[in-house]
Parts: sequence; structure tokens; C-alpha cells
Amino acid sequence: MKDTIILSIETAEEGCSAALGIGGRLYGSKGISIPRAQAAQLAVLVDDLFKSAGIAPSECDAVAVSSGPGSYTGLRVGVSTAKGLCFGLSKPLIAVSTLDLLMETGREYSKYESDTDFLIPMIDARRMEVYSTVYDASGKELEAPQAVILEPDSFTNYLDRGKVIFTGSGAGKFKEIQHHPNALFLPTQPDAVYMVKLAEAAFNKGRFADTAYFEPFYLKNFTPGISKKNILSKE
Repeated sequence: MKDTIILSIETAEEGCSAALGIGGRLYGSKGISIPRAQAAQLAVLVDDLFKSAGIAPSECDAVAVSSGPGSYTGLRVGVSTAKGLCFGLSKPLIAVSTLDLLMETGREYSKYESDTDFLIPMIDARRMEVYSTVYDASGKELEAPQAVILEPDSFTNYLDRGKVIFTGSGAGKFKEIQHHPNALFLPTQPDAVYMVKLAEAAFNKGRFADTAYFEPFYLKNFTPGISKKNILSKE
């Protein structure tokens, strides 16, 4: 029985990345950190990944995508690309929560830290707001994903109970106001590399998204900014 081959795509925040997993192990990855370049670079990135790995897209068993929360535009690009590949290759779609992905990043980091009790991923939502949730050390979700306004006493109910690893783009700004001795900060962007195990687990359990109707999980409704330019002006 051959190992499962899964392409994972991540575009939830700045930049984008793609990874190939074989049997739940990372086989190869590509990524760029250029802001707002997903639409122009993602297809090229995926093509380069397949070529460098010597694997044809048709050999994949599924396509996984980071499903949010995160950047509205970034998520749309990633999900649209993943859907296009699934339709074109007749492969199933796997949706991986971006918060689960960042939790997995924290679990990898926790291998070098002793006695980690909680993992709290944070996705920057501008100002002092983040999209977040809480996991125990085994990766079990303890709270539903939510938007949180960060304050100095945020998450002290967990910090007072043990060591907490905060991951993601929101962890950096929380570090500026949270100085609890049990807090460890890993301010990093989501990376498709950490989707490999999660995508394999979902595949083995048959947890597939409906390719035709799947939409990213934004957590909050998208509100477009109001242009400061006077649209009636001739200037």
C-alpha cells in the first residue's frame, strides 16, 4: 500500500507557502514572505514544488488548504487555488484551521521546552485584537475560536496554571504587554510545513470538505475600508 501524497497550501496571512507530505512526513516545501503576493506567486510556487520534488500533480491523493481565520484576500486566494486543483485533478479537499496549524507549530516548539501546559495561537486582527483559541499540550481545543482584545491580564487564567506558548503573528504584540513568567512567545507566520501531519490525520479519518461549497472561515465579517479619496473630485 503506497503512502498518501497530500499537497498543503497556506495563504492565511502575509506571504504564502506550499508543502508536499508523503505518509504524513514532510517531503518538500516552498514559500515566500512577500506581502500581498499570493495571487501572483502561489500557482508558480506550487508548480515549482511539484517539479523540484519530481512528483506529478496527478499523483496527489488530496489537496489541503489553510481555512482561516486570517486575511480575507489571502484566504480567498488559497481556497480558490486549492479548489481549482481539486476540480482539475478530481481530488478531495481538506480544510485545516489556521489556528490548528499554529497550534501544531507550538507543539513542535514545545519539544525543546519542558512542561508546556497550554498552546494559544494568535492571528493579528489589527490594533490590539487577535483571532485566538486555547489548546492543551496534547492539541485538544479548550475554547471556541474567537476575536480577543488583548489586555495585560488576558489569558492569566491559563498562565497562572502552567507554562503557555503563544504562537502566531499576534504573539509579538501580546509580548509587549504580557510579562508573566509562564509566558513563552513564538511570533511566527503560518507555514504549510506544519499542515502535513494535520492533513494526513484528516485524510485518514475521511474528513473532507465539500469542494463546491466550501468557504474560508473568516470568524468576523469582512468590512472593506472606505476610500479617503473624494470619488466626485476630478483631481
